[in-house]
Amino acid sequence: MIDWVRVADLRSEVGEDSFAEVIELFLEETDEVAARLRRGSGGGLRDDMHFLKGSALNLGFRDLAALCQEGERRAAAGAAVDLAAVLDCYARSRDAFHAGLRRRPAA
Repeated sequence: MIDWVRVADLRSEVGEDSFAEVIELFLEETDEVAARLRRGSGGGLRDDMHFLKGSALNLGFRDLAALCQEGERRAAAGAAVDLAAVLDCYARSRDAFHAGLRRRPAA
């Protein structure tokens, strides 16, 4: 579910001092898009799927990135997107990420 190698790479890229701040910013922005999807309001679905995919890739949320890539493709084609699956995967990924960070101290 989580690509911990990517998380370690992100930590290395931004530095230990900035890592928590970067994670907080990514999750805050991603939470906003997820909330908008839950409400069924706001921006275009394809754009939201694209944003979530990018955030997921940056954070190492491997399964979410794959779902969002498929959702982006489907939205661009005018097909239905399983938002419940995307939102559920985001919630589970976020929980697994936080739990994993607690178990994986900085190197």
